[in-house]
Amino acid sequence: MSFFDPMYLIFMIPAFILMGITSWYVKHAYNKWSQVRTNSGLTGAQAAQQLISRSVYSGVEGSAELSNVRVLGIGGNLTDHYNPQDKSLYLSPGVANSPSVASVAIAAHELGHALQDAEGYIPLRFRSMLVPAVNIGSNLGWILIMVGLFLRSTNLGLSIAWLGVIFFAGGAVFALATLPVEFNASARAKQLLAQSGIVRTDEEIRGVNQVLNAAALTYVAGLVTAVLQLLYYVFLIGGLGGRRRD
Repeated sequence: MSFFDPMYLIFMIPAFILMGITSWYVKHAYNKWSQVRTNSGLTGAQAAQQLISRSVYSGVEGSAELSNVRVLGIGGNLTDHYNPQDKSLYLSPGVANSPSVASVAIAAHELGHALQDAEGYIPLRFRSMLVPAVNIGSNLGWILIMVGLFLRSTNLGLSIAWLGVIFFAGGAVFALATLPVEFNASARAKQLLAQSGIVRTDEEIRGVNQVLNAAALTYVAGLVTAVLQLLYYVFLIGGLGGRRRD
């Protein structure tokens, strides 16, 4: 239904524009700084291994636990991530094998998540707790909203639709909870790279900042998209309820 509703486009066009701009900026920053070689000559995988072995991040209790973190490869492009379940840092070929500013920035960012995991960073724990509920709620929310709209002529239908909105709202909450986790991981990455000497020049620091700031914007765009989509359904169902009362 929402695909044919002009009001849906009114709500979502700003999100589509923001996502498009953000996607372009991320690709631009990555492509630019993936061509700039680090003075240290370390690849993303080598930088991650060095940071793990040296535990250079100061002031973090439990940082010694990073010795248990493995650096593994994964297929695809920019599929890099840290898995807290097996304590592994997965790096894509373009990041793992390239001695570029972009590669060490991305590897350090993912290692920032490993540091969060090692110290029990509360926002990361909270986001992890949300994952099962969001996976169920986002799918169930769609179903309840559609069922509710199908039965919109009844009080029961509207109640079901509003229940679906509540479940669907979990996605927006998850997107909001993601922001401090990602921003903190990037802040840790910048400090890790500076303290270790893996990035040494002003140009390298500028490149790391651009790559990580561009990546952070994708999470902001994701939050805006989730909120606007939620507001659309609130507007749609609220309008149906108002017409029924009339």
